[in-house]
Formats: sequence, C-alpha cells, structure tokens
Amino acid sequence: MIQLAPAQEAAYGVLKHALGAGNLVLLSSAPGRGRTTVLRKLHSETGGGFVTGKDFIESSGSRHPLSLEETLYSAVLGSLQQNEIVYVDDIDLIHKATSNCHFYPRGSYVETALLELSDAAVRDGKKLVVSTDGSIAQAFSTRSFGASIGRFAVEDYAALLAIFTGSGNPDGLDAHKIFRFAPKLTAHQIRAGCDWLRAEGPFTTDQYIEYLRAKRLASNVDLGEVQEVTLQDLEGVEDVIRSLEIHIVLPLSNDALTSELGLKPKRGVLLYGPPGSGKTTIGRALAHRLRGKFFLIDGTFIAGTANFYERIHRVFEAAKENSPSVIFIDDADAIFEDGEERGLYRYLLTMLDGLESEGTARVCVMMTAMNLSHLPPALVRSGRVELWLEMKLPDSVARAKIFAAHVKGLPRELASVEVERIIEATAGFTGADMKRLVDDAKGLYAFDRAGGVPIREAHEYFIEAAAGVRDNKRRYEQAESAAQARPRAATLPGFFFGHPQIPDDN
Repeated sequence: MIQLAPAQEAAYGVLKHALGAGNLVLLSSAPGRGRTTVLRKLHSETGGGFVTGKDFIESSGSRHPLSLEETLYSAVLGSLQQNEIVYVDDIDLIHKATSNCHFYPRGSYVETALLELSDAAVRDGKKLVVSTDGSIAQAFSTRSFGASIGRFAVEDYAALLAIFTGSGNPDGLDAHKIFRFAPKLTAHQIRAGCDWLRAEGPFTTDQYIEYLRAKRLASNVDLGEVQEVTLQDLEGVEDVIRSLEIHIVLPLSNDALTSELGLKPKRGVLLYGPPGSGKTTIGRALAHRLRGKFFLIDGTFIAGTANFYERIHRVFEAAKENSPSVIFIDDADAIFEDGEERGLYRYLLTMLDGLESEGTARVCVMMTAMNLSHLPPALVRSGRVELWLEMKLPDSVARAKIFAAHVKGLPRELASVEVERIIEATAGFTGADMKRLVDDAKGLYAFDRAGGVPIREAHEYFIEAAAGVRDNKRRYEQAESAAQARPRAATLPGFFFGHPQIPDDN
C-alpha cells in the first residue's frame, strides 16, 4: 500500500475529485514533493496506462533526435487508444527539452502535440492525467483541472520520516526539530537521510540533523581553506561578540529556545570599524560555527563580470533553501565605493525587504564595512539593517591578551619580554597590527641570528617592529587621504559622504 504525507494526501484528494469532473487533469509541484508517488497511488486504484520517462527514452531510440514531440505524441496516444485513463509522469522534462533549448529548432512545437493529445482525450471520452513541476504547455494547463502538492509542513516531515524509517526507529524522530533546522527539504532528501543513517542501525534526531549539516546543507565556503578561529579568540570586542551570540548564533543554533520563544536572527547586520579590527575574523568564526548555514560574498565576486549577478542570486537562493542561515558580505563598502553598482544595490534592497516573509524570515544578511560613507543610505537605514556593531580598537588590556596569545611558543629570548613596555608602544594598534608586530619582531630576531649578530634584549625587537608597523599605518592613512581627495565617480541619488545620516524613507 502506498503511503502519503498530508500535503500529498490533500493533492491526491483533489486529483481524485478532478478525475470525476473532467477529462484533463494536471498535477503540479516543485521537484521532490512526491508527484510520482501520488500518481502511482491513484493509478493503483483506477488502473489504466502509465507513461514515464523510460517510455520516452525507449520510443525515441528509433526516431530522429529532433522529433521529441512526435515521440511524446506517439507514446501517449498509443496508451490512450488502449486505456480509459492515462497518466503521464514528469512531462516537464520533455517540455523543457524542447522549449528551453536554444539548439532545438522546433521550440514550441510541443504545444501542438499536447493540444492534439488533449483533443483526442476529450473527443474519445478518455482521461489524461499529467504531472509537471510547472513547466507545461499552456494549451494543456488552461483546459485542465488542477491539483498541486504544497510546501511540506511539520506534519509532512513527521509522516515521511515514519514512512522511511519504518520499524528501524521505534522511538521515532523529532520532526519539529528537524523541520526547524531545515524547513525546505524534499521527500527525496528526507528519504536519503533515513537510508544513509539506517545502514548503521537506529539513529537519533541529532544524528539526522548532523547528517543534514554535513551532507545536504551546502555552504559556498570550503572550511578547509578558512582559518580555524572562534568568536572567543577576539579580544576587546566583548560587546560585539555578545550581540552576535544573542542575535545570530542563538537563533540559528539553539533549537529548543528558538522554538519556545519564536526567535529569529536579525535580517540585516552591519559590522563596521577600521581595517584590522577583526571584521573578517568574525566571518571566519561564524563560518566554522554555523558550517552549512554560512554563505559568503567577498572579493572573488567581481562586479561587472558576466556572471556577477548570477553568482549573487545563487548565494541568496542557496541561503534561503538552507535557512536558517547567514549571508556574509565582506567589505560591502568596497562594492559600492564608486557608486556605479546600481544593480546589486537594488537587488539587496529587494532581498532585505523580502526577508520579512515567512519563508525567508530566518536568513540574516551580515555586511562588513570600513567606510560607512560608501554605503547607500537606503540599504542601511533602520528596518533593513536591524543591528549595528562597531569594531573598536582594542584597549591596553585587550592588546596585552592578544600579544600574550601570539608570543606563545616563541624562543625564550623573545618570549621573556617586558609586556608593559610593548603595550605602551602599541597604543592605537588593531588586533591585526599586534599580530604583525610579533611576526616582524620574529623576523628581526631571525635576521640577527642568521647573521651572527649578538642577540639584543627582547623588547628591542618588539619596539623596532612597533615603529615599523606604525610607519606603515601612517603611510596607509596618507594614501587613503590622497585617494579620498581624488574626484569620485558620480554616485547613486541619495549617496552620502562622511558620517551617515539615515533617512526615514527609501
């Protein structure tokens, strides 16, 4: 006996009623929601012909490769002549092959074939039932009764998990918890998880979610290429870390509290501060923390290239499919700096506004920026960006902790240094500056050892390195000032410079 989930059962009921009302019936749904299962159940009760992709392939073997329409027409008409009811599964595959291929010379001819098949069914008093993902000839869709399989809810997850685990998991799985973690799974994906884990015996809900995290939820970030870091590795920005834990990590990772209190991540987060203050490090930490829930847009997405918008769109679609999730846009100010990236600006406005909907309410867009004046005001106004987090320069206590972490494992001649003198010499340094300070001091120490020069006091290497870092910071500031003084490209209406003044409207 074929078992159905509630959404499938509802479509089955409509489909059965439609069969009694007319000659032409259309079953539609997104891929993976069990159209074939529903058709098979109804076919098992009514009998008749059942035409599948296998029949198309076998029939097309003896035909010209550019005669797919004739193949479809012959296969279905032959079944109609022999049966009172004929089911045609996945007809969208033929429709797409003929209508969406630029190299197929008879693009819309499939419309004619389906029109003639519809006429034949009505003329002879036969019934023709067709399933599709939505790609279907208008000639058929406008003349048929329709049924559809809606998006799966918790009840569908529960039913499908029970069907696919059978007696292998007598205690059952927590469908609510799995649904909250991944609310857009298809029936195929739900079954694949059960099949994968059942090979090792009974499994738990947490094991199932871990399978989804590792096998089915695909971030666009290769974690093997991302430096292993945690939020706790950052010093001096405890208030920022606390806000991230509350407003992003907790709603995305604590299922129990999220369910009890209806928590959602902030839909827009802006992380801003000077270069080297740890903005990208936070991105790395979130990537490892959230794993398959983290999607990155960075400098590898080059504006103006042929596939720029396509890549951006794929990231947003993947994040929505894997929600709850985070889209991390690193150095967003650089994207909008010249004021010419109008397409992405409008796209982000639309996406941020759309994240209020139920289906995408658990997608957070997080942007980093050094210069707020390069961001369009409508993009970061209150309501779209709900959380502003400033990455401040580490104070003396934070610099001491950062310094201590970086000098671990150094030779005794370098590690035994007067920390107070180094912290005093590094006022205004960022976390990245502190790391470079230690790296440069190691280089100076190694140079003396390699040249046979007497080793100096440890603090001398660090003080010299600090002077070099400070000199480079001064040169950077001079170069930045010169760049700001150059004439800028025309900006979008409403762009601003200096400190942002966020308007109330768009």
